[in-house]
Formats: sequence, structure tokens, C-alpha cells
Amino acid sequence: MTIEQISKLLSSRRKQLQMEQKDMYMRIGMKQQQYQRIEAGSDMKLSTLLRVLDGLNMELTIAPKESNIQQPKLEAASSDASVESLEDDSDDLGFWFGSEDQK
Repeated sequence: MTIEQISKLLSSRRKQLQMEQKDMYMRIGMKQQQYQRIEAGSDMKLSTLLRVLDGLNMELTIAPKESNIQQPKLEAASSDASVESLEDDSDDLGFWFGSEDQK
């Protein structure tokens, strides 16, 4: 979405709410001249955009451009491999519990 498209969207929403540019002063404390520049396509800070959106009862949503992004699928390990990886190694047990010393 371009700044020009955002400006047109803001203008359209303001008109839908039957508001004039000067009404934004009462809603968000922004003078008509400043708001007029925004609707004319002037670049603005994100904080300013969020303030304007709030005044127009709108919110910002961020989404990936591709609509068909899929989450990567995780492959399940085979059950045999899972069981094998969980089995205790008797050599390690001897080390940790001192059975090596008894030999």
C-alpha cells in the first residue's frame, strides 16, 4: 500500500463519518492544515498515522503480502527412533551412580 492510497483511504473514511477536516482537531488535537497535508499525501510518522486512525475509529493491521504463506510442516520422528533415543545408556548410568567404582 502506498502513502497515496493510505491518504485516499483516510479521506474516504472521514467523509463516511460525515466529518470535515477541521473536526479532526476535536478528535485528536490536529489542526486542519496539518490534517489536510496528510490527506494530500504528505509523508507522516507512524505515531501520527496511529493518532489519525484512532480519530477515525480505525486500526492498523500488518500482514504478509503473500496470502498463501504456509507454516513449515514438522516431520514426526519415526516411533522406533523416538524409543531408541529415550533408552538409557547403561555406561552413562554407571558413571553417574558410581557403579564403575564397584568393579
